[in-house]
Amino acid sequence: MNLPNKLTLLRVILIPVFLVFVYVKVIPFHYLLALVIFAAASLTDMLDGKIARKQGLVTNFGKFLDPLADKVLVVTALTVFVELKDFRMSAIPLVIIVAREFMVSGLRLLAAEEGVVIAAGIWGKLKTAFTMVTIVGILAYLVLVQDLGVELPELVRTVVLEGLIWISTLLTIISGLVYLKGCWKYIDSDK
Repeated sequence: MNLPNKLTLLRVILIPVFLVFVYVKVIPFHYLLALVIFAAASLTDMLDGKIARKQGLVTNFGKFLDPLADKVLVVTALTVFVELKDFRMSAIPLVIIVAREFMVSGLRLLAAEEGVVIAAGIWGKLKTAFTMVTIVGILAYLVLVQDLGVELPELVRTVVLEGLIWISTLLTIISGLVYLKGCWKYIDSDK
């Protein structure tokens, strides 16, 4: 197994570790540890693709697992935020994000039947990066407020963090529409 695939696999392995640190509150500084794990997993996303393309190590395993690992990592964190008492996020952005991921995966399957591989576009990459930064911001907020006991103005949570979530959702919608427009030719109601 090459290095990019090992990094992708590491990202998958870090997901349950992230969950342990978020939920097991008896662990000192558990949100800080969750933040470190999520940030490390997010960095593997940036590194694996760069290394694979630069060194010609692109594999079918990587093409399959890399986008799946990204989706599971992000959806896991956002799902946690929907139910977490320390920071509660609306389920609406999560539903929109998950629906977009199902739609794009379906479009990729239809294109694959035609022998076409659809790579992530700039809007998809921007959406993923911005959403990961948003999640890091929420985790940093939890570290400050819950782990360190810092009192922050309510404005930080209600305007800044929720604003970031809705910007991520808007980027998700835009990137989904771009994929849909680009793949519309593979949707044939007569087939």
